[in-house]
This record gives sequence, C-alpha cells and structure tokens, in this order.
Amino acid sequence: MQYRLLGGTGIHVSAFTLGAMSFGALGNTDHDDCVRIVRRALDAGINTVDTADVYSQGESEEICAEALAGVRDDVVLSTKCFWPMGADRNRKGLSRRWIVKACEDSLRRLNTDWIDIYHLHKPDLSTDIDETLGAMDDLVRTGKVRTVAMSTYPADLIVEAQWVAAERGYARPRVEQPPYSIFTRGIERDVLPTCARHGMGVLVWGPLNSGWLSGKYSAGDIPAGSRGDRWGSRGKGWQADRAPVQRKYELLGALDVLARDHGLTLLQLALAFSVEHPAVSSAIIGPRTMSQLDEQLAAADLKLSAEALDAIDALVAPGANVDHECDAGWVPPWISDVSMRRRG
Repeated sequence: MQYRLLGGTGIHVSAFTLGAMSFGALGNTDHDDCVRIVRRALDAGINTVDTADVYSQGESEEICAEALAGVRDDVVLSTKCFWPMGADRNRKGLSRRWIVKACEDSLRRLNTDWIDIYHLHKPDLSTDIDETLGAMDDLVRTGKVRTVAMSTYPADLIVEAQWVAAERGYARPRVEQPPYSIFTRGIERDVLPTCARHGMGVLVWGPLNSGWLSGKYSAGDIPAGSRGDRWGSRGKGWQADRAPVQRKYELLGALDVLARDHGLTLLQLALAFSVEHPAVSSAIIGPRTMSQLDEQLAAADLKLSAEALDAIDALVAPGANVDHECDAGWVPPWISDVSMRRRG
C-alpha cells in the first residue's frame, strides 16, 4: 500500500481509503461481516476510514466503532454532517446549532473522543459560511475535531471558505472530498488546481462511478443485486434512454479493451486512474462484500503507463463529466433552479 501526505496537514493517508457507506441498511446489514471487511482492509495497509452520519442514519458509524475498537489511535477517521438526521427541520444543514450537535452525536456513535477529518458534506447556501466555519473552529479548539474538511464544494466556494477562515482567524479547511473517476473528471478543470494552490488534501469518492466501472455492466445487462439494480429506480443515472447513459455503455466496451490490452481488469484500470492525478491524496473505495474488497485491494499498487493514460484522455477528455447532471455531486441552484436564471 502506498501512502501520501494529505495536503499540508502532515497526516499520511493510504492511497486507498475504506469508505463505509455500504455498511448497514444501505448495503451490507451483517455487522460482523462489515467488521471483518474493515479489519481486512486495515491488515492490507489501509489506514484511513471514511463514513458519515447519514449513512444508514448512523448505523455505519456504529459499525465503524465496533471495527476500530482497540486500533482507533492508528486510524485516520473521517465523517461528515449536513444531510437530515431526523424529521425536525433543524437536524440538518450547516448551522452552528446543528454542526455542534451532529459532531457530538457522531462522536458518541463512533465511540471516540475526536474526529480526525470532519467534512461539511455539501454546501449549505442558507447558512453564512462565517457561521459554519466558526462552529468548526470551535470544534477544533475543543479537541473534538483535528482537521476541518469539505465535500463536493465547487472551486469558488472553496476559495471563499479559505478567505473567510483567514479573515476571521479560524482553522481553515484543509481537505476536500469531491467525486472523481474516468467518467467524472470535472474537478480536473478547477477544483483540483484550487486545492493544490491552497495546500488542501483531496480524498476522492466514486472512483468506480457508482459501480459503472466495476466491470459488471454491459449494454442492457444490470446484474441482480448490483448497485444498478438496487439504486437504478432512484434517479436518472441508470435510465437507458438518456444520452449520457448510452455514452457510458459505449465507453465501457472501449475501456474494457484498453484494460485488457494492459493486462488489467476494468476495475483495476479505473482505481489506478483515480489516484494518478498529483493533487489526489487518496481514493475512497466502498466495498459491500469481502470479495469486492479483495478485488479492489488488488489495484492498490498499480501504476498506469503514459500510453494507457493518453488512451483514457482520448475517450473522456480531461475536465469533462460524461453525465454532469447525475455525477457532478452538487449542481448549484443558480443552474438547477430556472427562477434564478430568468427575470420575472
């Protein structure tokens, strides 16, 4: 397993981070099996674990607590806040009121005294960034959080957060967690260069693009039990009549040939690509089963040739998203809301 510095934090993270989104009701409901997956990943050299309060409504964090018992000091633990954690309208967002409460709840579920990397899970445009960063700064000063982080923020909001933190003397955001894969390269255009300029580490999520790059799928074939089968009805990302979905199916064939020409599986090609960019610190893998973990770990030490990377660039241009509407992670309301783009 390779290790890299997480931006300017001084923290060393493994090239792969174990993502726990699939632990609990959202994926694998067998807690003992999830614990075994975590411990197998740690044995393989992964030292970074990423979860969130919203993953199975706290169940994922509780599973992580069980799995990390006795080894917590040796693990870089990451979690997040923003999404609703109950029916009350104030149990969500990035207000000071909710951030402090959400952090305390996560600490309790994780059975730990501190969170190494605490992410603002999505931008909250209803809350002043000064309010949000002030609350995060308090958590750092009281020792509950070590590193302030963001997730799926566009470059302009990253810069604004850096400016506000500097002006107010707050602990500034040192980590960003954006989507990134062969199919989702939009962050190469502005987010990754912005993070590099500000000394921010980058933990990318979705290196397999929600399973599209796992090697399971071909045109018209969605295996039973796969994410495409389980999640396909939830949105546009799997609707076969959409042009971006059709384009993904076309690209899968070409990428599969490219991978085999270089002695790799499509999954290995995709994971190796996800950690190639010099601004990327680590890629979050999210296995639901032990066999998926073992398959993904096999890509941990791979290095793609310049020829392979050039071929990928020819298929999906640098800085481009194949399905921006579904894969960008966050689309600002001034784009998605018609009333913000038209007078009267």
